[in-house]
Amino acid sequence: MRLVPAPPRFDFKMRPSPHSFAKMCASLSLLACAWIAGCAAPGAPTPPKAIVPKAVTDLAAHQQASSMILTFTPPKQSVDNEKLAERPDLEIFRAERQPGAPGKLAPRLVYSVPSALVESYMKNGQIEFRDSLESGSLTGQELVYTVRTRASKKRASEDSNVVSVLALPVPSAPSEVRSTVTETAIELSWSQPAQSSAINTISGYRVYRVELPPGTAPPANVSDLSQSKLPAPLEMLGPAPTTSFRDSNFSFDTTYIYVVRSVADEQGQSVESADSTPVVVTPKDVFPPAAPLGLVAVVPPATEGPATLQTPARVELSWGISPELDLSGYWVYRSEQPDTPGQRLNAQLLLTPAFRDTTAVPGQRYTYRVSAVDRAGNESSFSSPVSVDVPRRDP
Repeated sequence: MRLVPAPPRFDFKMRPSPHSFAKMCASLSLLACAWIAGCAAPGAPTPPKAIVPKAVTDLAAHQQASSMILTFTPPKQSVDNEKLAERPDLEIFRAERQPGAPGKLAPRLVYSVPSALVESYMKNGQIEFRDSLESGSLTGQELVYTVRTRASKKRASEDSNVVSVLALPVPSAPSEVRSTVTETAIELSWSQPAQSSAINTISGYRVYRVELPPGTAPPANVSDLSQSKLPAPLEMLGPAPTTSFRDSNFSFDTTYIYVVRSVADEQGQSVESADSTPVVVTPKDVFPPAAPLGLVAVVPPATEGPATLQTPARVELSWGISPELDLSGYWVYRSEQPDTPGQRLNAQLLLTPAFRDTTAVPGQRYTYRVSAVDRAGNESSFSSPVSVDVPRRDP
């Protein structure tokens, strides 16, 4: 006999109260909304986070003529340490006030450089930006600079470090710059400019140079380099305490452009003048090497039977090695007259300081001389002459 459970019994007389029924409906509505939201997109789109570059920390400024030169390193990362896709825009702020004047500064945006143009201001890994001082109208005022960078329109970087510079009167540029090429240096000299009443004293000078690539002609308006497009920026070779300078780091057949600037000191700051009139120099190697030293001539004894008038003798020549760094070789000369150089014996330059004359005639007296030649083709003067008698050896 199989037992079958009785079906559940429902009491259809029980009814929920109106309050409980309302709560149940509200709960079902919330569940339905949650289900509908879960069946939609994974999440509502959120706006992208603004990329904020790191702040500039090495802003510096110095005056050159009637401009302030600002230099700083542009950021390569955001504040979240993410690499920036491109160079950020630059925003340069400036405030002016009389030195020591009280009150809070209110820097204003004076320059904005878009990302596409930033590369044109790069020099040796840094931004170099020139702020014109409006023809001296700001002379005597304290200029305060800050810089911001911007990778998006939403938010710029924090302010850079603050730089304060006093705008000073500009000294006169040097005049009459001259150049002289020697074997070891390009020597520059110039005339001291007249002192300005606004400048206490000229403390020295700075010499700048740019090297032109091979085959490049100097700018057409080389007298004003600010209006010329140079292949590279001017680089300072060094300070000069007097009105002369030696540039020993040069190469022959290379074109250089030089300018000189005066430097004046006032109130603990220095200011450079404008450029002098540029000087273009293309040094040529026209300097012969030194004459060889220690020439010796020897007639060795015969080893293959006696020499006759019909049998040439042999003269061995040797001399000291030339110390010239650009030496190409040596020429050997022989003469039967001691006061004349005679004729050249070797058809090709000798690479070593030795020569064997196998055309000497027994019974003759010869005078020998040697010269050195450099790679530019410059030939030295003759060595001291050496005379030798070739003995007659009759059979």
